[in-house]
Amino acid sequence: MTLSQTHDIRADKAVVGEPEVVEDATTAEGSAAWRVLKDAATALQQIQAQDGSVPEEADKPRAGELVAQIVAAIRALAPAFPHDDAYLQASVRDFQRWADEGFGVPDFYDSLVEFHPEQHRVDGLRHLVVFPMYTQNGSSNRYVEALIVEVIWPEFIAALEAGDYGNKLFVSLRLIDFTPGYDTNSAVLFPETVAMREIPTFTWGAIFQDREAARYRRVVRAASEITKLDLPADAARMLDDQKLAEETFVMWDIIHDRTHMRGDLPFDPFMIKQRMPYFLYSLEEMRCDMTAFRECVGIQQRLQAKAETEALSETEQQILDHAKLVQYAVIFDRIFRFAITGSRVRNYDGLGGQLLFAWLHQRNVLHWTDTALAFDWDEVPGAVVALGNAIDELYWRSIDRPKTAHWLAAYDLVRSVVTPHPASVWARGLSDEVLAGPPRGYTDQVLDDEFPLSMFYEALEKKMRDVIASTTGIRGTD
Repeated sequence: MTLSQTHDIRADKAVVGEPEVVEDATTAEGSAAWRVLKDAATALQQIQAQDGSVPEEADKPRAGELVAQIVAAIRALAPAFPHDDAYLQASVRDFQRWADEGFGVPDFYDSLVEFHPEQHRVDGLRHLVVFPMYTQNGSSNRYVEALIVEVIWPEFIAALEAGDYGNKLFVSLRLIDFTPGYDTNSAVLFPETVAMREIPTFTWGAIFQDREAARYRRVVRAASEITKLDLPADAARMLDDQKLAEETFVMWDIIHDRTHMRGDLPFDPFMIKQRMPYFLYSLEEMRCDMTAFRECVGIQQRLQAKAETEALSETEQQILDHAKLVQYAVIFDRIFRFAITGSRVRNYDGLGGQLLFAWLHQRNVLHWTDTALAFDWDEVPGAVVALGNAIDELYWRSIDRPKTAHWLAAYDLVRSVVTPHPASVWARGLSDEVLAGPPRGYTDQVLDDEFPLSMFYEALEKKMRDVIASTTGIRGTD
């Protein structure tokens, strides 16, 4: 008798029979099988080590029972997800092999390469997802997590993707239910987070636009009240409509995501396997956001011009409507949420928000006067595009520069807008010893909070702290 067979017997006693088969994905989250899967995965997390293994011999019998419950639940739920059949069968095998081999560091390579949500981008289609994985902006523990998710893929997004904004890897999702690793700030599902023996060619990356939209709506509503900002009608409409906000974030993200590999880039735009100053990550994320903004300005201008001479199709009208909203979303999410979310330790997204706010303020299109925030909306697009152009110029020049010279130039761009910490070694000038040394010496000299919050943001953060904290684990139905 194999170890997995022993576990199956124990699980029969624990579960008292296998869960009833589920055939409808739209009701799966209310089924007994899903409750078994979710509860077993959550219990398993309590005895897993950070690397996903179950190191204590005394815990392995219990791990066997829980894995058998997970396997039985996956089998019961599988008929409701026929498009995931190959993946779910492979998942069962991976769980059983993990048990047979004694619960060492899990290896779910085989099931990962069978999971292809990018091949099923159909609005409303659901997936069952079970992997040992860490969750970005959530948990660094590679625990078994289970999710039921739903695709967000409206017709106008399909039209954009089939046209000028092709992105075969991009998957847009909505959270239906999940284990504790996603009761956090994590809003992505990335294959590289899965425990596996080797790294395959990644074919997809998913973002939970429902969580992004829900966070945005709650934070921007509160921030606009605190800053006495008179929101434009379209921007206010998005705060009252979760579906509209979700679709806006899908449009933003599909353009943002594809930009990471497009343009005049340093050799490694993702900065993978490099230890480098965090403000470079800020500039890369802002480059992609500014590109999304600029593209949406162009889309808006083209479709408005077309509408003057002929009627737009329904899809074109939707694209036009959402192109306007993306511009508001980029600005408000960056300056209100990103800038004051998370710790001040190498917070590259926070710095990106600070950079955008200061850039707009210094160009007199954003005003903080009489304790009220206001924008010159006619001038805002040009100012935002100018920031994108400045980052693009930095990247274009970097192709002819050594890495560290690029780092120094990037710092100069950021410090020209956002004031560095008074104790900054970079701001005073790195020593000749550091400049002549290896790149890691440069990185070591960057403060954890190299660019502290301005007085405006210090005051806003205090007033927004509870609102920001309340968005942890949020979903579109909250």
